[in-house]
Amino acid sequence: MLYIRNLIYWLVLVLITPPMFTLIIPIALIPKGANHVGRAWALILVWMLKHIIGLKYRVVGAENIPDRPSIVCSKHQSGWETLAFQEIFPLHVFVAKKELFKLPFFGWGLKLAKTIGIDRKNRAQANRQLLEQGMARKKEGFWITIFPEGTRLPPGTRGKYKLGGARMAQMFEMDLVPVALNSGEFWPRNSFLKYPGEITVVIGKPVAYDSGTAEELMKQCENWIESQQEKIDGAGPFAAKKAV
Repeated sequence: MLYIRNLIYWLVLVLITPPMFTLIIPIALIPKGANHVGRAWALILVWMLKHIIGLKYRVVGAENIPDRPSIVCSKHQSGWETLAFQEIFPLHVFVAKKELFKLPFFGWGLKLAKTIGIDRKNRAQANRQLLEQGMARKKEGFWITIFPEGTRLPPGTRGKYKLGGARMAQMFEMDLVPVALNSGEFWPRNSFLKYPGEITVVIGKPVAYDSGTAEELMKQCENWIESQQEKIDGAGPFAAKKAV
């Protein structure tokens, strides 16, 4: 039954993506139009995950979401958060590797939705792209979501937290909103199958952009996120095995 449910999910995804991309093209002429279409696409997939796969989620700390545009600084374990964050947070753009723009339909849609594309192979250029494109998105009224570890990591893994998000926070005068989650325990990286269960998303109190150096801001986010990971890890079928 799990395989059938996943097949239905993928079939619907394949069927709706081309026409929704076609819809994005003319709507992209309207400010934030492509983002609204992209959000609708994501919400359809989130609905299917909930009602077809049985993969639900709960949010702890929703009251910590600020009432002004901020920078979401989140753990990254699977593709789930790129969809569900569209439902959890106000309209926002992601920071992503620019290679994704080459993917048919999905990547083209990311480009039209003004995703901040960076060249991860060139650190200096990536920093410039981050700051230049990020400032443009702030002026357009978007929130920004960044995964400071740079890529999806398996549950129980801790990567190096890069300073790009903190530097944006300082330059743009936008607070950082730390987020912990355990999505990878139900939706493993590059897995065709998604598994039923309940993902936990924990949202922390904003870290003020003027509360320290870039290193100090990111360290606050990192310490908070990793402390929460210890509390929510171990809920799904692909949880990391803990040492006895």
